Amino acid sequence: MGIKTTAFGYPKIGKNRELKRAIESYWKGEISREEMLKKTEEINIERIKKMIEADLDYIPSNDFSLYDFILDISTMIDAVPERFRKIQDSLDRYFAMARGTEDAVACEMTKWFDTNYHYIVPELTGDFKLVKNRPLESYRWAKEKLGIETKPVITGAFTYLILSKVYEKQEGSLLMKMVKAEESEKFKTFLLELAKVYNQILKELQHEGVKAVQFDEPALVLDISEEKVDDLLEAYSIITEGISDIQIFVHTYYESLEHFEKITNELPVTGIGLDFVSNEENLQNLKKYGFPEDKILQAGVISGRDPWKTDFKELVQLINEIKKYVDEDRIVISNSAPLFHLPVSVQSEKGHLDNRLIKLLSFADERLEEIKTIKQIVNVGLELPEQSLQLLREEFKDEKVRQAVKDVQSHEIKRPHNFKERYRKQIELLGIPRFPTTTIGSFPQTKEIRQMRAKFRRGEISEQEYENFIKEQIKYAIKLQEDLELDVLVHGEFERTDMVEFFGEKLNGFAFTKNGWVQSYGTRCVRPPIIYGDISRPAPMTLKETVYAQNLTKKPVKGMLTGPVTILNWSFYRKDIPKEEIAYQIALALREEVLDLEKAGIKVIQIDEPAFREGLPLKKRKQESYLKWAVKAFRLTNNTVKETTQIHTHMCYSEFNEIIEWIYKMDADVISIEASRSKGEIIEAFERFKYDHGIGIGIYDIHSPRIPSVEEMMEIAERTVQVINKNLIWINPDCGLKTRQWEEVIPALKNMVEVAKILRDKYGNEYQW
Repeated sequence: MGIKTTAFGYPKIGKNRELKRAIESYWKGEISREEMLKKTEEINIERIKKMIEADLDYIPSNDFSLYDFILDISTMIDAVPERFRKIQDSLDRYFAMARGTEDAVACEMTKWFDTNYHYIVPELTGDFKLVKNRPLESYRWAKEKLGIETKPVITGAFTYLILSKVYEKQEGSLLMKMVKAEESEKFKTFLLELAKVYNQILKELQHEGVKAVQFDEPALVLDISEEKVDDLLEAYSIITEGISDIQIFVHTYYESLEHFEKITNELPVTGIGLDFVSNEENLQNLKKYGFPEDKILQAGVISGRDPWKTDFKELVQLINEIKKYVDEDRIVISNSAPLFHLPVSVQSEKGHLDNRLIKLLSFADERLEEIKTIKQIVNVGLELPEQSLQLLREEFKDEKVRQAVKDVQSHEIKRPHNFKERYRKQIELLGIPRFPTTTIGSFPQTKEIRQMRAKFRRGEISEQEYENFIKEQIKYAIKLQEDLELDVLVHGEFERTDMVEFFGEKLNGFAFTKNGWVQSYGTRCVRPPIIYGDISRPAPMTLKETVYAQNLTKKPVKGMLTGPVTILNWSFYRKDIPKEEIAYQIALALREEVLDLEKAGIKVIQIDEPAFREGLPLKKRKQESYLKWAVKAFRLTNNTVKETTQIHTHMCYSEFNEIIEWIYKMDADVISIEASRSKGEIIEAFERFKYDHGIGIGIYDIHSPRIPSVEEMMEIAERTVQVINKNLIWINPDCGLKTRQWEEVIPALKNMVEVAKILRDKYGNEYQW
C-alpha cells in the first residue's frame, strides 16, 4: 500500500490577498454580500485545487474562514455573547463579534499558541447547540463544486475550550466576570456538554457518507494535568459514540504530545498526528513507548511554520526511523503545523529575491510539492534531489557580528541607575503632568499615504517628493496631537509599512518578499522578513523623521523602535544558529540606533516588544531559558543610555499575567499594555505583583472601528488607580492606530485625553514624590 499523505491549514488569504480585498470592500459597502461571497468562494476553490494537484490521499475541507476559524466554531455552536444577540443577521453578527459595533464591544482577541496568528476568544455560558454544521456544509460544497471526497478539519472540543473564557459570578457579588475556561470549576461540565455537540456533528457527517475527519488538538502539547487528560478521554468517548464508519484523526502540533503513552493508547480515535519538526521529543517518545498497532500515525514531518526548504536526505532518515515503530501502511505523511503560517508561493519572488536565497525557500505551495515528492521517494523510489543547503547558508556569514555577540553573551546586562531616581529626573526633565497621555506610535495609514508609497517604489515620484510628502504628514500629526493636548507625541510612522519590515529593510541579514503575505488576524496580513544571515546596522534608521518631528514642537517626541525579540519572533528566522544569538545580533544593531537618537536630543525612546510573550515555549520547563535571554536582549538595546533618557516598551494581546516578574526584569521605565478588550483583566496581575515602574494602560481598543466613550475608558482607568501608584500611570490606546481612520481616531483620542483630565482633577495634577 505504501505511505499516504495529507496536508492541512493551507493559506486562506488568496495568492494576492484577495480575501482581504473582498471582505474589506464589503465592509465599506463597495460590493454586495453576494459579490463578496462569490469572490471568497473562488479563493477557496483555487486553494483546494492546489491540494488536489498535490496528489493528497486526504484532502481537507472546512479549513477556510471569512475571519477566524475559532469564531467559526463559536457561531456554529451558538456561543454568542448576549450583547450580540439582538443582531438578527448571522453574517452581521459574525463580523460584529470580531470587530464590535457602536454599542457592543468586540470579543477579546489574543495570540494563537506561540504564533503571530490572533483568534477571537470564545465567551461561554455553557449553553451549546448546533445551529450550523459547518464541516458538513463544507464537505457538501467541495463535493458539489469539485467532485471530490474531503476530510473535514475542525479545531477539537478540548482545544476550543482551553482557549475559551467562561462567565463566573464574582465572590460576594451578583456580577459576572470572565475567567479562563481551563481554570474554571465548570471546565469538565462544559467539555462534556460540548462533546455532545461534536458527536452530533460527527453523526450528521457519518450519515452523509464522510470517510474521515480531523480534529486539531494543539492544546494537547501544553502542560495539561492527569485530571484534564481523563476529562479529554471521557469527552472523546462521548464524541465518538455511535461513530463506526468515519476515520477520526486527532492532530497535535507546535510541540511534543503531553502524556504521550496514555493519550496515544487510550484516545478512542483512528489516528493521532504528531509534530516531528518542532523538536525531537515526539520521536524520542515514539522510541520509548512505541505506538499502538490499532492506530494510524499522521506524521508531521514537513514544516508548516518556517520557510526553509526541506532537506530530503534528512527527511528520508526521519521517516525510516519512524518506520521502525509504525508499519508503513499505518503512516500518513503531513505538514507538522498549519500551512497558513507561510506565504502562498515562492514563485512570486523569482526575480525579486537573491537566487541563492530562493534555492533555500519553500512556502505553502512548495510544501505541497515536497509532500508529493517525499511520497514518490518513499513509495516508488524516486531519486533524492540534489541539494547543497548548508553550503548556501555559509555564504551569508559575518564573523565580526558573531564575535560581538560572543563578547556580550557571558556578561550581565542592565542599566546602572536605580529606577525611582531616574524616573523622577525623567519626569522633571520632560515637564509632563500626572497621568500623562501618549499614543503607541502609529497614526492612520490612509489611502493617500499608501498610494504615494507605491508611486515612490515604482519610481513615479522622486525620493525628495516622497520625503516632502512624509514631512507634511508628520507636520499634520504633530499639530493634531498638540491640539488634542497629548503630553508625549509621536511622529506617526507614515514612512513605515510594517513595524518589523521597516527595520528589517534597513538591517543587513534580512530579506523581504514582494508578495509573502501571512494572515495575522481577520483581514490583516503581514509580510514576515526572512532572516538569512548575520545582522548589522549599516546606517541610522529612524533619526531623520524623529528629529524632524521633534523640531516642530516643544513637547517631547518619542523615538519609535521595534524590539529585538519582536523582530525575531515576527520574522522567519534562520535555524542554523541558536535563536538567542539572533536576538543579540538584532539588539546590538538597535542599541546603535538608540544611542544615535539620544545624541540627537530625543528624551523618550519606545522599544516595542508586543511579541515578547508570543515566543514563550509552550512547555513550562523550557520557559525560563527563553525568558532569560529575551529579557537580556531587550536590556542590551538600552543599557548604555543616560539615566534621564526614558525607555518605554509596548506589549499587546497576550496573556502576560504568568510572566509579569520577567516583564519587570526588562526594567523599562514605562510599559504600555492592552486593557480594553480584556476589560482590564491584565490589572489583576498588578494586584498580585507589586509593579513599581511606569504603566501605560491601554484604555482604547484600536482594533474596533467603534469610538469608546469617556465613561467606558474611565472604568478601566479607575480600576488601575486602585492598584498602581498614581505617579506611575500613563494613559494611552492599547496599540498603534495605523489601521484606523482619522474620523475614528480623533474623537477617541479626545475622549482619552478627557479621562486623563478627570483623573488629574480628582487625584491631583502634580507628582507627589
